Amino acid sequence: MTTIYMVRHAESPLILGEERIRGLSPRGHEDVKRVEEIMRFVEVDVVVSSPYARALLTVKGVAEAKGLPVIELEELRERPIVGLQDKLAQQAFTARIRQSFDDKDFVPDGGESTRQAQERAIPIIGELLRKYEGKSIVIGTHGNIMTIILNHYDDRYGVAFWESTSIPDIYRLDFAGEKLVGVRRMWEENGRKE
Repeated sequence: MTTIYMVRHAESPLILGEERIRGLSPRGHEDVKRVEEIMRFVEVDVVVSSPYARALLTVKGVAEAKGLPVIELEELRERPIVGLQDKLAQQAFTARIRQSFDDKDFVPDGGESTRQAQERAIPIIGELLRKYEGKSIVIGTHGNIMTIILNHYDDRYGVAFWESTSIPDIYRLDFAGEKLVGVRRMWEENGRKE
């Protein structure tokens, strides 16, 4: 059994055009302490992350506590929906995400389809599962790409799941080989749900 802990990043202020470098809000920094507390007694063999600052900052303390580096993987970056320079009302943003799960080949202007995001991220997940078989992997991630990855293994994970997640959030994924056999939310059990 190989376990992946998907750690969705803590709260980050939306700053258009700064997807890669925007950090955490004061509340986000407080929530990172809770993430570290939840993960303190979890065995961790490797920590990887999206290269975006908010994801890195959310798992950095977990890695440091375990004496591990954080390996940045570009393929695990968040999926753009409307182009990273555009501002879109939440309702329209959610509608585009919904459409992208209903039609995996739908490409929003300036964005990336669900299928395209899966084609870049899933090979990395497969590589991690093979390289660290029987181990525990922490992934610093984002809500949309986390949902897209889960959707690849089980199509019940779609827009409703994405809408149900919190910032931050933690999901434990258990794999037998490369088959997803269990998903358990850890944040709601141990942290606050928004």
